[in-house]
Amino acid sequence: MRFATFVHDGRQRSGVVTDDRVHAFPDSATLLDLVVEGEQALRAAGVRALTGSLPVPLAEIRLLPPLQPPTVRDYMTFESHVAGVARGYGDTVPDEWYTAPTFYFTNPYAMIGAHDDVPLPPGCRRFDFELEVAAVISRAGRDLTPEQAREHIVGYTVLNDWSARDLQGRETKVRLGPAKGKDTATTLGPWLVTADQLETHRDADGFLNLALPVHVNGELVGKDQLSNMAWTFEEMAAYASRGTWTRPGDVLGSDTCGNGGCLAELWGRDGVLQPPPLVPGDTVTITVEGIGTISNTVVDGVPPVLLPSARRRP
Repeated sequence: MRFATFVHDGRQRSGVVTDDRVHAFPDSATLLDLVVEGEQALRAAGVRALTGSLPVPLAEIRLLPPLQPPTVRDYMTFESHVAGVARGYGDTVPDEWYTAPTFYFTNPYAMIGAHDDVPLPPGCRRFDFELEVAAVISRAGRDLTPEQAREHIVGYTVLNDWSARDLQGRETKVRLGPAKGKDTATTLGPWLVTADQLETHRDADGFLNLALPVHVNGELVGKDQLSNMAWTFEEMAAYASRGTWTRPGDVLGSDTCGNGGCLAELWGRDGVLQPPPLVPGDTVTITVEGIGTISNTVVDGVPPVLLPSARRRP
């Protein structure tokens, strides 16, 4: 099943998507409410919606992020992406990268819909996209094995981890972050596709083999396969739960794919800012095979509120 959250006639609803239509849940339950209740409750709500509500054309709604996640972990699992970005700093993939699927926590309050405009972050001059896929957790658990973790993933959605590369570069020199470099917007959408719908794409090594093209203003900029990840989503979920809890609604981002999954990788490999950083008017369109397409246009943001430099100790 495919589940969406949307606005229709001024009202926010969630429901199940079939072809080019959406059937709203009969009650006011959100997708996160149903994920928390469990996968069986989510599927039952979908069946009720298909038989108990009139369909609305997708063309008549505004898609919101499928759910409001309590946490968002974003990983680094594509070796080619890590290598390309590192080259821009005169570096290589660190040995530590190979030991575990490293992640950082990003802002769960910055989620935007599949076709919403994206404002430039205040003060940013090197704006970038990041083509990713995200898994959504449906059960609470800790210290999971990868085999156990598979039963904790309810489905997948497309993720664009918008990045202010100049702000990110400054912050990471302080050995923290990214913070404001990743704080303004993250696209989730267009909907949540349940895990069973993608099982036919799983290869012998347990990876989902999905095509990942990205276009900027209609021009193909990058394309990769999701199966080029170094760890499976189940292994990522197991690592996330090590020594702590993962809970329903938590989102796990795959990392940016390689071969042009973001501009920073291309800048690092070629040593020049080509293609150029995103500016207002640019439209980024990402498609993930078996899941769907998101397309967002960059718009002007607001200027930064100025703050003083650090007060240096004598």
